[in-house]
Amino acid sequence: MSDVPDDRGQRLQKVLARAGAASSRRKAEALIAAGRVTVDGAVATLGDRVPADAEVRVDGKRVEVPAGRTVLVLHKPAGVVTTQHDPQGRPTVMDLVPYAPGLHPVGRLDRDSEGLLLLTDDGELALRLTHPRYEHTKRYRAWCAHGTVDGAALARLRHGVELEDGVARADRARPADGGCRIDLHEGRNRQVRRMLQAVGHPVVRLVRSRVGPIELGELEPGEWREATPDELRALGYDPEPSGR
Repeated sequence: MSDVPDDRGQRLQKVLARAGAASSRRKAEALIAAGRVTVDGAVATLGDRVPADAEVRVDGKRVEVPAGRTVLVLHKPAGVVTTQHDPQGRPTVMDLVPYAPGLHPVGRLDRDSEGLLLLTDDGELALRLTHPRYEHTKRYRAWCAHGTVDGAALARLRHGVELEDGVARADRARPADGGCRIDLHEGRNRQVRRMLQAVGHPVVRLVRSRVGPIELGELEPGEWREATPDELRALGYDPEPSGR
């Protein structure tokens, strides 16, 4: 398959994956092969390319053709919920970034926690960032109620602690002033907080500083930036979406 840009537009299977209509290009190809996809009213075929103004539908439901990939790196402040819409009217991460069609947060970061959160309009990239098979390590800095976490508790974190949803293990756990640093490749709900609670060190503040190769850096709470092409390549992903 050629990676040379084409004036006819993006490959249809990539459009479907990026728009979230399919969780991968392979599944998008299966939709096309099954005759469930139309472009400007005609049943699509494998290999079709889609210009930005095309009308794409899956099972009759319109799919918005992404104009370009957006990947934002946000420093989420405490007190902001990680969702697109909140029925309780609380501030959300979408209030902190510019609007883009299809833009949504990737993964979890609970309301009380701070730090690095990625947002994208690319469904395929969101899958790559969240699916366990890619094992992107996430790094956290925790401040704990009882100060610096002792060696015995750190060893328990590395060897595994029993939680209500199964055993959880830290890839790395190291002491830090007033708490510890933890690396995980899992992403269960409030996992770091629950793990530290289980070893007797309840968390009073939690900041995520890294997801895979992408680091929070000097971003202040509420600030955001675009992910760089080098960061996307480090994720194993093509940073040039147009015409591919």
